[in-house]
Amino acid sequence: MAYFNKHYHSPGTEPGTLVTSRKPVAPVSIQLIDYTESSVEEHRLASTMDCQPFLARESKTWIQVNGHIDPETLRNFGEIFDLHDLALEDIVNSGQRPKIELYDDQIFIIAALPVYDGQNLELVQVSLFIGKSHLICFCPLAEDPFDPVRKRMRQPGNRRFANRGIDYLLYALLDFIIDAGFPVLEQFGDQLESLEEELLERPSQKMLSSLHEMKRELLTLRRLLWPQRELITTLMRGEDELIQAGTLVYFRDCYDHSIQIIELLESFRDMATSMLDIYLSSISQRTNETMRVLTIIATIFIPLTFVVGVYGMNFNHPDSPWSMPELRWYYGYPMVWGIMIITVLGLLGFFRRRHWI
Repeated sequence: MAYFNKHYHSPGTEPGTLVTSRKPVAPVSIQLIDYTESSVEEHRLASTMDCQPFLARESKTWIQVNGHIDPETLRNFGEIFDLHDLALEDIVNSGQRPKIELYDDQIFIIAALPVYDGQNLELVQVSLFIGKSHLICFCPLAEDPFDPVRKRMRQPGNRRFANRGIDYLLYALLDFIIDAGFPVLEQFGDQLESLEEELLERPSQKMLSSLHEMKRELLTLRRLLWPQRELITTLMRGEDELIQAGTLVYFRDCYDHSIQIIELLESFRDMATSMLDIYLSSISQRTNETMRVLTIIATIFIPLTFVVGVYGMNFNHPDSPWSMPELRWYYGYPMVWGIMIITVLGLLGFFRRRHWI
């Protein structure tokens, strides 16, 4: 994954500038759900201007914008719904830290949706605007990730969306974003278990690379999921009139889920760190074992080398009293071999008593 994928304007650019250098990856699609206590209407809109007729209704409206939105379309949304320029700029400059901004008659929220396919981790920036009777959600993914929330709204017996304000829809979307971390961390947990089994059996250089990559991904998750908890904490205070008192209990449940995810995340980070330490210790132990075997072999051959070196000098003068008498012994050669064999056996016995072999 790209660990530093923030897009930003050049230093000195005027605040609220909506310019992007990115090429569109996914076409923009606009889906609208207009619901009351008795009905739920779904529409696929062709342009931002099609949203205006629904603003005059006494209903609640959810506008879901998927794909990489262009600055012109985003500017049109800003004019229709009176969105703040700085908030629109944050949508264009993706990679923002999760946060919440309270304006006069609306709330702007940036959240991080983790998406993991077992190999690549992607943290998708989801931007939400909440007004008195509407919610606008911008998501750069081509497919709508919030289809489970949409299915709940379609259920005939589900009255929670109909009987509550637009803040309950905000809770449902944030709860989905936060709970998306559980399956992601579950996959990380499965990978850690597999790596742990492989670590105990056959540590390899490939395992070190996998552990290092996993630590970086967990660190990236931590960097974006921790601020998300602060976001929920701000909503729980109920400082804005758009958040009704009856919805605070749901945000508290959302906060509990964020705490669970952070605790799991910290546990997995500690496991990855400890496994890395175990890997390094295992490699060091294997190196020590190899060095010990080589040292034992060298120690055994040192006295043998000395013996053959002494008797390889061949100083044998018939009239000199300093000649080597062993060179004229009948059993000198087998005697030297016997001395060397006894030396080897004695060293091996000594090493075994010291538990070196």
